[in-house]
Amino acid sequence: MRLALVHARLQVVELVRFPGFSIATLGLPAFFFLLFGLPRAHVAPKLFLASYAGLAVLGIGFFQFGVSMAIERAAPWSVWVRTLPASAFARITGRVLAGLVFATASATIVVAIALATTPAWPGALGLARLAATLVVGSVPFVAFGLAIAYWTSPKSALPVANVLYILLAYVGGLWGSRSDLPHLVMALSPYTPTRQWGDLLWAAVTAGRIGFVHWLALAGYAALFGLAAAWGYRRDEGQRFR
Repeated sequence: MRLALVHARLQVVELVRFPGFSIATLGLPAFFFLLFGLPRAHVAPKLFLASYAGLAVLGIGFFQFGVSMAIERAAPWSVWVRTLPASAFARITGRVLAGLVFATASATIVVAIALATTPAWPGALGLARLAATLVVGSVPFVAFGLAIAYWTSPKSALPVANVLYILLAYVGGLWGSRSDLPHLVMALSPYTPTRQWGDLLWAAVTAGRIGFVHWLALAGYAALFGLAAAWGYRRDEGQRFR
């Protein structure tokens, strides 16, 4: 665990030193909220707060884990690090902890702006429920990001992550009201991991009943994406170090 913490600290310091990454990661979800969420947030401010906080965390899973790791995977430094005695568990755990730092900061900015510009206050308990749902519910998307990292090339990772991020966020209803979705998309929406997560996020801020079936569905997606990531990792290790 000590190695994981060291790796996490180095990851945070490294990414903070790249303003192009850190500013975009922290500011883009808030910009999306101001551009797309705020004009419609008066309809259901708490739901929009939860949705765009989810978008902030979702972006970390797809871009910090997916794109960044795909690029680093081919870098000479990363190849050398993988020959050291430190386990893959320590490296990936360190990246998860670093991702948690950025996800917390990004979601906090969205929540602060939403609270300052809309009557979206869900109460202290609602915020605590939202924070827990954001952290636990992000697991399948972190696994998805890792799968992207190990199954795409450094050049293709960014467009693949962008398409999947926008598509899943839209179909899951995180961009706006679920009622705005076309009929066909609305029919497909309940079968996506983002919609399952969205239902949990919305219930968290409205004191609604959090269904066990949503957590079960997310656990299934986490297992599926985790297997894909593990398979990709083993495939990559075999290609480089056999």
